[in-house]
Amino acid sequence: MTTGSVWTFMRALLSDPFRVSAIAPSGAALARLITSEITSASGPVLELGPGTGVFTDALLARGVRPKDLTLIEYGAEFARLLQSRFPGMRILQMDAAQLDLHEFYDIQPAGAVVSGLPLLSMTQEKVAAILGGAFSNLRPEGAYYQFTYGFRCPIPKPVLDQLELDAVCIGRAFRNLPPAAVYRVTRRGVATPVTI
Repeated sequence: MTTGSVWTFMRALLSDPFRVSAIAPSGAALARLITSEITSASGPVLELGPGTGVFTDALLARGVRPKDLTLIEYGAEFARLLQSRFPGMRILQMDAAQLDLHEFYDIQPAGAVVSGLPLLSMTQEKVAAILGGAFSNLRPEGAYYQFTYGFRCPIPKPVLDQLELDAVCIGRAFRNLPPAAVYRVTRRGVATPVTI
């Protein structure tokens, strides 16, 4: 992680700790885990709350082409950092709760959504809006990946039931600060994604 990334994270944390909701940027172990089931065939990929771009780097390392990535970032300071780190990549500064108001892909919907959003610090209604909007941009077999520092799925069961979604923990990154778990969320009745 670059010095500029660390300073951007620290400024954002100090100015609005509830929006950042982390004590440190996500680490490489968590980035590898949250992107472990994603390949170049998953593209396009929608990334929510990319922050300093740690997951973005991991997606690129997994073979996702820059033109197949769309980054949704609410914070202006992070959006500027991402634009300097990933010139030419599609970076939209907006609230992820408004995803359902946009169609991001003309030809093929996303195969995966990777979320770095702090769902545990959000209302149930906002979480439902984010998940509903994300799944409106996902193809039927697509998966939504969410990490959490909590001990259980950060998506409330009523939201999963309302949207007819299933969540499964795919692993824990103990070498992250703090340790985190990653959940794969899919539509009910959809087979588990297979990595290529």
